[in-house]
Formats: sequence, C-alpha cells, structure tokens
Amino acid sequence: MHLRFTEEELGTLVEMVSLAAEVASWNERPGSEEGVGAYEALEEKVLEKAKHAGHGTHISFDEEKQRHHLTPEYQDGSFYQQCYDEFRNEVFWEELVIRLADRDLAKAIGMQAWQNLTEEQRRSRTQDLEKRYWEEFSKNGIERVAVIFPPGEG
Repeated sequence: MHLRFTEEELGTLVEMVSLAAEVASWNERPGSEEGVGAYEALEEKVLEKAKHAGHGTHISFDEEKQRHHLTPEYQDGSFYQQCYDEFRNEVFWEELVIRLADRDLAKAIGMQAWQNLTEEQRRSRTQDLEKRYWEEFSKNGIERVAVIFPPGEG
C-alpha cells in the first residue's frame, strides 16, 4: 500500500501518531504492552520517513533509546501538545469531580449500598453534587481544596 501526503498532511500525520503514542504510553494495564508497542513502532516508522522527507528540523533521534521523537522545541508550540495538555486538564477535573461526588454519595448511603449501584445509577444520583463541584472548581480552581488529616497523621 502506498499513500501520498502533502507536506502539511505529513506534518499532521506526524503529530497524530505522536499524540496517539504519547497517550498509549500511559496505559499500564497488564497485557497492554503489545498495543503500546504497536503504537510506538508506527510512530517510529512515520517519524523516520518524515525526517527523510524534509521534516528533519522537528524530529531528532535518541541514541540511548534508539528511537525518533519530536523535538521539545517543536512540541512546545504544536497543536499536538495543545491537544494533549487540554486532554490531561479535562481528565483531571472530570476525575476529581466524579471521585469527590462518589465519595460524598458513599458517605451518605454507606459503602455497601454504593458498591451495589451501577455506574449509571451512581452518575444519576451524583448529578447535583457533580454540578456543585464543577461550579466550585470553575470559579476557584483548587484554591479552596484542603486535605484534612486524621488526628495523629498531620
């Protein structure tokens, strides 16, 4: 199979495979090694071809790891990095909101009752709590978040 790309399309492809490989690299589930390796191998192949096709200023070779990668200078201003940063930011806030709302629900109904609920039931019962946390974090970030240690631990 042969594909032809314009210079712009090749640049987009380079960013896409690098973004996918970066996200995949966070997968630490048992058995994920093969999938992560496939992403990294495809990234390596695309980056190597792109380097020889004129994108060499954006791609460097790590002798120690024996792999190509996008240069930090290129990553800093890239759309790929903006997407990755935005993804991480959104996941952080969503996970924080959901976990705090779940914690509050479990406290209110008891851990056993909470464990007996499906994910859908939990989300429907925590909608108001999640909304309240979203409003708080949208307005104040983590400025008003505090950890209260049990006596003797803080």
